[in-house]
Order: sequence, then structure tokens, then C-alpha cells
Amino acid sequence: MVAGGDYDQRVEQYLAFLTVEKGLSKKTISAYTTDLVRFGRFIEQQQIASVGRIDTAMVLKYLIELRQAGLGARSRARHLVSLRGFFKFLTQEKIIDQNPAQRIDLPKTGLQLPDVLTVADVEALLSAPDSAKPEGLRDTAMLEMLYGAGLRVSELIGMEINAVNLDAGFVRVFGKGSRERIVPVGRVALAAIRNYLAHARPVLLKARTCSALFVTRRGSAMTRQGFWYLIGRYGRQCGLKQKITPHSLRHSFATHLLEGGADLRAVQMMLGHADIATTQIYTHVAQRQLLAAHKKYHPRG
Repeated sequence: MVAGGDYDQRVEQYLAFLTVEKGLSKKTISAYTTDLVRFGRFIEQQQIASVGRIDTAMVLKYLIELRQAGLGARSRARHLVSLRGFFKFLTQEKIIDQNPAQRIDLPKTGLQLPDVLTVADVEALLSAPDSAKPEGLRDTAMLEMLYGAGLRVSELIGMEINAVNLDAGFVRVFGKGSRERIVPVGRVALAAIRNYLAHARPVLLKARTCSALFVTRRGSAMTRQGFWYLIGRYGRQCGLKQKITPHSLRHSFATHLLEGGADLRAVQMMLGHADIATTQIYTHVAQRQLLAAHKKYHPRG
């Protein structure tokens, strides 16, 4: 840290809060630290001695400096999000009266909307594995789980066998920052998991033991890289034009739920988003598709 006054102390308090109370990952904490250190250098140059003297004009001046330094809109938006979180913490702790970054709009990032598969494309992808082979039954169960519960790939491959409650129809997931959530799983995914557990997992393990739900013929857990390769291969196999990744199914899960009338807060909980603003991007996807349908089918569209 480099700033004078009480800034360093407040940043240390905030980072401790993110680590202990929020349980954020080391990678996320490191990103916040980098952003706040850079802002600390800036306010030191402005001869600001206390966090209480930082106002909205000062934050705007900092964002202008970032733009002049060549940072793109997405990077500047990330810095603003870091500052918003920091000042929100200070207001909650009664250290400052108001958040000077709260009313500043995020820079237009030009962020691409997630690439969403149609329901037909999802069905083609989920049908691609060879159900006559143990690996095919495993891959079907993994794809159904990914789409049926909207999981991240790290959550999928890290899932242990005792995390699935087949009778109640839900899975226990540990997401970012080791935050636990309970996610419902559809009947098709549950059937695929039952089929895999009964007819494929024992064959793959060959009397070996492994706590992971999804395993390989080596008797170990499926790896992130291994599953990325598999889903890409299945996408090419069923003739999908776009590049298919595990996140393609997560994006499709969220969008299809919202298009079907699901509540945004419910989707936020299922996805494990800490901030509903992250989930709102999927409403833009749904709106875009509704507009396209209106233009195509309405007589005056």
C-alpha cells in the first residue's frame, strides 16, 4: 500500500472482510488489491489524507486518468466496481457517510452477450454421447447436469458423489469463494445420473474408490481440460456451428428459464451470483430474442 492517512488501514480492513466474511478466492482478493493499490497511488498524488475526503468528483477524475492511461472500458468498469464495493463497506461500517462511487455509471464496455443455444441445439448436444459405452453414459449425465442445474464447469467436476440427493432432486454445490448453494435438478438429468451410477461408474472405477461423482477409466475425477475437450467434440459431432464450451450450457440454462417466465431472483440463486446485476445480462438476451420474434411474426413488426 502507498497512500497516506487512513486509506491503507481501511483497505486492509476491507480485504479482511472479503476474505473472512465473504469467503472470496485468493484470485479475486488479489484483483481487488491491485485495483485499490492503484487508486491509493492516485489519491496520494492528489494529497488526499483521509478516505472521508474522497468525493464523487475525485473518483470521476481517477476514471478519466485511467482512460488517458489507455485502459479500455471493461478495465475501467472493473476498477469502478472495486471502488464501489470498497466505499460500500466503509458506509456500512459508518466510517464514511455516503458512497462517492455509487452514482457513477459504469463505462460502456461493449460486453458481448453470452452465446446461447436454442432448445433444439441443446437437445442435439445432449443426445450426442454414445449411450452404449460407459463413457457415453457418464458424458450424458455430465451434460444433463450442466444444463439441468446451470453449473460452472469447476462445480461440475468438483462435485462429490454424496452431493447429489436423487430422492429429493437437488445437488449441493460449492461455487466461487466456497459458497454453498442447493440447486434443483430436473427429472431428465436425475434419470441420466441414476443410469450413470448404476451402469457406468462401477465399470469405469473397476473396484477402485473415488469420492468424485464423475470419474474416468483411470479411476480419478474428470478434469476440467478433459471435459472441455469432450463438450467441444460433441458440439462438432452434432454439427453445431458455434464453439461450444461448458459455459454455453450455463448461459442457455439461465436464458431458457427466464424466457419460460422464471423469476430473476430465483435464477440468481440457482446460478450462485453474489450480485443480481450479474444475472441481469440474461434478461438482455431474452429481450433481444423477444424483439427478434416480434419483428419476424408481428404484422407490423
